[in-house]
Amino acid sequence: MSVTPAADTGEVRVFLVAGEHSGDALGGKLIAALREKLGSRLTLAGVGGHDMEADTGFVSDFPLSDVAVMGPLSILRHLPRIVRRVYATVDRAIAFEPDVVVIIDSPEFTHPIAKRIRKRRPDIPIVDYVSPSVWAWRPGRAKKMRPYVDHILGLLPFEPAAHDRLGGPPCTYVGHALSERIDWLKALDPEPLSKRLGLAPNRPVVVVLPGSRTSEVGRLMEPFGDTLRLICERGTAPEVLMPCVAHVREPIERLRRSWPIRSHLIEGEDDKFRAFKLAHAALAASGTVTLQLALAGTPMVVAYRVDVVAAPFLRRMIKAPTTVLANLVLGENVFPEFHQEKSSPENLANALEPLLRDTPERRVQLAALARIPDLMHIESGSPSEAAAKIVIDYALLGKGRRAGPT
Repeated sequence: MSVTPAADTGEVRVFLVAGEHSGDALGGKLIAALREKLGSRLTLAGVGGHDMEADTGFVSDFPLSDVAVMGPLSILRHLPRIVRRVYATVDRAIAFEPDVVVIIDSPEFTHPIAKRIRKRRPDIPIVDYVSPSVWAWRPGRAKKMRPYVDHILGLLPFEPAAHDRLGGPPCTYVGHALSERIDWLKALDPEPLSKRLGLAPNRPVVVVLPGSRTSEVGRLMEPFGDTLRLICERGTAPEVLMPCVAHVREPIERLRRSWPIRSHLIEGEDDKFRAFKLAHAALAASGTVTLQLALAGTPMVVAYRVDVVAAPFLRRMIKAPTTVLANLVLGENVFPEFHQEKSSPENLANALEPLLRDTPERRVQLAALARIPDLMHIESGSPSEAAAKIVIDYALLGKGRRAGPT
């Protein structure tokens, strides 16, 4: 989309809505990029958190914690408050008279707001920063978004084609925040971590990632431990590195006591990526971490388990040929994945063990990993700068609509 910048004078009013903390992080970077381009002409309002409020001139209408709840039971418990916040946010947006509305991720919260704004003020452009995963499940959502979303800012390079195929709104790949770290990753030296941990130079390294949620850790630590047990029984005793975030350290500490092999817990973002670079292979829960591993050049085997209640629902709803983001970026299923009962220790060990040696399986993955940085590349600038340019284009369009005929 292109807008002639003739109207690029005077105040630019942007209303932003984030519904949880990862959206707040994206929103904070977007606001910084908008401020860099527009300076004091930028006027902001909406809903966000600490990152969006940090030295930006943005003040959230209410605390993000009011709506940043996860899981169906938690959402149900807080539903009356969330519904009140939806309607209050719509009223505030209309009163603010924005040139553009930007909704950021959290579709369960942000999309009802966008629909109601569109119904009351169809002249206000609406930009959705982060596509819902229509390419993986509930693909019909793409077409349903078209009446109330003017443009989607995609974080993944395959998303524009997915929305085009599914009849969704126009979508532009603006880049994933991880793509900003490619050069940093290339330069990152993993040896300080190896020396600090005293890793044996003649043993392969496996990085184990059972998830960032307590429920994921609870379901995957046992099969991951049994996978390592099988590999040891077959004659390979790897060094095991386990990056973990603070809120899942306790269950990881407790559950790894039954493992047959010592593991090193890793904390901190830099050391996590050092661990990735040291690893011959990863055993990982499905999620964004597969993209992190891919950009670090780490071969991987992926597993995922949900509870017995959710399993039949997910089997019916998931339409993608893979749930591994790195596979979706490549457009082919290079990295093996095992869900539910298929994520047995035997299956995982059979897929992981060849990656610890110079084998055809390892060489295939390494060749695919070498392609991913180019596929994630954006033409110039940062993802937030690319997103800001499109938001400003739509803001200028909105200013023109509000001004009416001259």
